[in-house]
Amino acid sequence: MSDIDLYAQIGDLKDIDYRNTLAIATLIELLIEKGLLNRTEFALAAQKLDDMSLEDLRLHRLSL
Repeated sequence: MSDIDLYAQIGDLKDIDYRNTLAIATLIELLIEKGLLNRTEFALAAQKLDDMSLEDLRLHRLSL
């Protein structure tokens, strides 16, 4: 694989990452606007998930 191909793939990944981030941010904003979620709830849930280990996340998912 040439360097040019590698750089092109990295550029594509950046574009995909941006679009995924935009989609997630849009969904969060819509949920907040509709009153289904508030920013504090979201922040607390994000912090809780960030603090969990991979094994904790697996166990949590299995318990749902």
